[in-house]
This record gives sequence, structure tokens and C-alpha cells, in this order.
Amino acid sequence: MTELTFYTNPMSRGRIVRWMLEETGQPYRTEIVPFGAPMKSPEYRAVNPMGKVPSIRHGETVVTECAAICAYLADAFPDAGLAPPAVERGSYYRWLFFAAGPLEAVTSNRALGFEVPPDRQRMVGYGSFEDVMDTLEHAVSQSSYVAGDRFTAADVYVGSHIGWGLHTGSIEKRSAFESYLGRVGSRPAAARAAALDEAATREMQGA
Repeated sequence: MTELTFYTNPMSRGRIVRWMLEETGQPYRTEIVPFGAPMKSPEYRAVNPMGKVPSIRHGETVVTECAAICAYLADAFPDAGLAPPAVERGSYYRWLFFAAGPLEAVTSNRALGFEVPPDRQRMVGYGSFEDVMDTLEHAVSQSSYVAGDRFTAADVYVGSHIGWGLHTGSIEKRSAFESYLGRVGSRPAAARAAALDEAATREMQGA
């Protein structure tokens, strides 16, 4: 079996990939990369030149960026059923990359206190915070999951963003978001991933 290695820090976006890995049901090896010098070291930059986590190595293949990792794992392990058939992937790709683009950008900017002036909204991919929130609400309200009636890797990614955003206040508390998070966040794989990351956090803090 091809070895699967997960490079992460439990206090990072690596939590998204941990959930996705647990959904695949495949064995993997975890390497915790501390922030600071270890994450910016030549050794780790050989894996991810950005010097950031998460990353995965699957055999000779290295994948970085959370959305890309989620999509890759869904394709690498098709028996887990985490991607729709190729001819049905329109909504799957649409909302996976909507979350990686407009949603990630607007919530990050909002957390940093940056607001795009109304006359400059055409210069940014997300337009306005209100437009993104309304579009996200549409995405999670049309069916049980963002790509239809089955859970996919897109739900791992979108659900993670919504969960973090509701926790930090970077996403508005709307009933549609809370209902959707209740559906996807209660999955056993999500609970296993959270427990593993909490244990890793305690271990790091106690070191």
C-alpha cells in the first residue's frame, strides 16, 4: 500500500484535511510541524515551498492547499464515495472552489478589519461580504449537501469554513448555516478528527 503522510499542526487549517483523511478510512502517518523555524526550514519547504501546513505526500505525489488536498483524496480513494461521478461534478467543483476563493478571501479580510470600498468591489473576486453570505446560504439550502443529496469532499471543506466562521464570528449566524453545520459536523469522521487534533494540541502544549 502506498504510504500516505499528513503534515499538519493541530492549530491550523490542517484540521480540514484531518477530517477529510478520516472520511477516507485510509491509514496515514501524521507529522506535526511546529510553527516558526521548523515550518520554514529547508526540510519542510522541500515538501511545501510556502512553509505552511497542511500538506500531504502520497507515494511520490505531494499536494498542498486544503481544497486541492480534499479533491485529491476523494479521487485517490474512490471507494469512500467522497466525489460524485465525473458527469455530475458541476456543483461539487463550484462550491468547493467558491469556498477556497471568495469565502476564504472575504472572511480573512473581515477578520483583519479590511473592508473593500463600494466603488472598488469590482476589483476583488468576492464583491462584497453580503453577496458572499447570500451565495453561501443559497449553496447550503438547495439540498441536504452542497453537491446534492450525498455527502462529498466539498462538504468537508465548506462545512469546515462555516464551522470556523460561526465560531469566530467571521461568518454571520444564519439558521441555514447552523442547520447545515449540524448535518455535516455530526459525522463520526468529524468527531474522530476533532479528537485527534485536540489530543495533538494537548501534547504540544505539554511538551
